[in-house]
Amino acid sequence: MVFLLLLLFQLAPCVTSLDFSFSTFRNGKNTVSLEGDARIDGEFLLLTKSAVDDVKEQSVGRATYSQPFLLRDNATGKLADLTTNFTFVIDSQGKTPYADGLAFFIAPNGSLLNSTLGRGGNLGLAVENPQNNTSKSQYPFVAVEFDIYQDEVTSIDDPMGDHVGIDSSTLKSQMTTAWNGSIAEGRVNSAGISYNSTTNGIHVVFTSYVDGVQMMRYLDCEVPLDNILQGWVIVGFSAATDANTALHKINSWSFHSTQLFDEKPKNTTQKSGNGINIRLVLELGIGGLVLGGGLGLVWFICWKKRGESSDEDVTVIDEEFEKGTGPKKFSYRKLAQSTSNFHEGQKLGEGGFGGVYRGYIKDLNLNVAVKRISSGSRQGLKEYAAEVRIISRLRHRNLVQLIGWCHERKQLLLVYEFMSNGSLDAHLFKAKSLLAWDARYRIAQGLASGLFYLHEEWEQYVLHRDVKSSNIMLDSNFNPKLGDFGLARLVDHGKQSETTVLAGTMGYMAPEYMTTGKASKETDVYSYGVVALEIACGRKPNDLEFRSRQITMVEWVWDLYGEGRVIEAADPKLSGDFEKRQMECLLIVGLWCAHPDYKIRPSIQQTIQVLNFEVPLPILPSKMPVASYSSPPLSFSILSVSTDLEGGPGYGCNTNSSQFATSSASNSTPSASRLYSK
Repeated sequence: MVFLLLLLFQLAPCVTSLDFSFSTFRNGKNTVSLEGDARIDGEFLLLTKSAVDDVKEQSVGRATYSQPFLLRDNATGKLADLTTNFTFVIDSQGKTPYADGLAFFIAPNGSLLNSTLGRGGNLGLAVENPQNNTSKSQYPFVAVEFDIYQDEVTSIDDPMGDHVGIDSSTLKSQMTTAWNGSIAEGRVNSAGISYNSTTNGIHVVFTSYVDGVQMMRYLDCEVPLDNILQGWVIVGFSAATDANTALHKINSWSFHSTQLFDEKPKNTTQKSGNGINIRLVLELGIGGLVLGGGLGLVWFICWKKRGESSDEDVTVIDEEFEKGTGPKKFSYRKLAQSTSNFHEGQKLGEGGFGGVYRGYIKDLNLNVAVKRISSGSRQGLKEYAAEVRIISRLRHRNLVQLIGWCHERKQLLLVYEFMSNGSLDAHLFKAKSLLAWDARYRIAQGLASGLFYLHEEWEQYVLHRDVKSSNIMLDSNFNPKLGDFGLARLVDHGKQSETTVLAGTMGYMAPEYMTTGKASKETDVYSYGVVALEIACGRKPNDLEFRSRQITMVEWVWDLYGEGRVIEAADPKLSGDFEKRQMECLLIVGLWCAHPDYKIRPSIQQTIQVLNFEVPLPILPSKMPVASYSSPPLSFSILSVSTDLEGGPGYGCNTNSSQFATSSASNSTPSASRLYSK
């Protein structure tokens, strides 16, 4: 049977999907087709020339991936889903006005650049623009345009000024929204585009600058691709300039489409007399299905037995949740509909406990983030129950709000408010945007306010146990909200936490927590201190790209503090654009909170007072102290430790999490392998 399956794969039609990723274009010359002025310059894909290239009239360029993919299967009529992400720069190099813009497009396989039709405001797309406010294209296309043409008068009635639009075979966009790509400054932008063939929906997420701060914006439009494009298509970018120029550059690009099969794919060497019997192929395919069905049945039986053991637990949890107030119970069907059946194009991130999906609940007119806990997670049910029990009782402007929950069909789902600017770590470390200093300082203050509520202002105090930049979400105004309460614990005031279970993320855990497994307010404060230093320094807690003692951020900053040079730890990406007094304050507060001796750390209330300049800065030792403990460390069990230092997409999803299970551990610090978008 294995032989038959292998033979089937050999006889099957050619691969019809497309999947590639360019972090840079250094090796892209063999796989990217270049037309017009498009060229690869080092790591970048340049689409046009710029003002410094002495462009007198126009520059037009187009770049496409050299391999086509099947958009529509002629036999079944099924369309592929697709997702693409890219980062780009449109740079006028300080000159205004500027023009004209770039577009990501899908077009028929075999189409070529027409430099005459594509010039100027046509963005490299082959479109004629007659005077009657209509246009005729040389070939059909669907495109997302980033238009920077600023003149008041246009022949197609698109909005004046910079905007993003969704086009179908015409430059008169079906839908547009205003956009500020910081063109004069040549700043980096990012965009993600997805097409859902079930809903015919094109979803665009992109960055835009508001008062110098980069924010995320969204554009959704229903486009029946089947009426515009069929068969084999290509994808790529086109751009153009007029007398007013700007350099159009793509920094990175990834693309994925789902697999389809066509009876007679174009551009293949298949012949009618090749001796392959279609009936034989079908019979072999049936054999493969039988084998797959048998394996699937075995898997189902195992899954069923595993699920039965948790039915009673879910029932108990359901009864407990129903007694509460606040978050509401959603049906699985409604959440599936809101996320396009948990479509990959809606995914905000993936982590150790499952995926997080963007959703829209129509009857509430509400965008949400749906966390889908993986059935393969050992801690799934426990984390789910803890998160609902705790966060459903909390109300604070700096805590992520839980909207609802669902446990149907063996699924565990949590519904959160949607945070349009994602997680803090994405802005600090992943080039999602450059956070301005005033936004950073407000984030540090807001996070401290949220922790003060957890530690002091509620009927019990809450130990979060996993404060880190990937668990800090940012709303549309970049206000911070702490999320992921799956590891949190409730403790009565005046009592100490009794847990000796180590749970958290390497790099953010206090030294005494690493050796005793005992969480406290002081361990949360330590984690806050690490995040404060991340905000100020723009680097991760541990980074092997640095040398020796600089690898550990706390040690490095403390060395600079002892030498009277602490301000040199400021994030170089800020280029000195920060208030020196605030930067020094945040760096010193970060060190104070991350003091190796928990008895010296401030309370979160003291931290807030210093950040508000209500009390003087503390005077710390010039050398980083060595931690000391008044009692010997305890043995403990390690249940959940994530050593991923990049963080994840927020809402408690780390890109990679590692779980350790031991009945007891030695008194030494545990070791672990390095592991969270006219």
